Amino acid sequence: MEEINVEDFKEKIENNNTVLLLDVREPFEQYQSNISYDNSTLIPVGELGDRLDEIEDHKNGEVVCMCRSGGRSADACKLLEKEGFENVKNLKGGINEWAKKIDTSLPVY
Repeated sequence: MEEINVEDFKEKIENNNTVLLLDVREPFEQYQSNISYDNSTLIPVGELGDRLDEIEDHKNGEVVCMCRSGGRSADACKLLEKEGFENVKNLKGGINEWAKKIDTSLPVY
């Protein structure tokens, strides 16, 4: 599975808003810490298999999966790849890495 580091992802979303950020955390986690990006959606990893239709239009585009630290999003990447998504990446270190290196105003949890 391919990974993208937070620095490269920040640069990518600043220059190209066609990338889908798929947040696979639970809703309460998004309230604690979140990347402000218009082209993002929240589907908890446990619901992803049943909700693929919500992101079907991104099947041929770039999808970056994110969770707290990278474990659940790695599982999401594997599921998406199995379902035929062509360009899937895992955000290395998740939101906590983003909070440490990109937006230090966010809490690490």
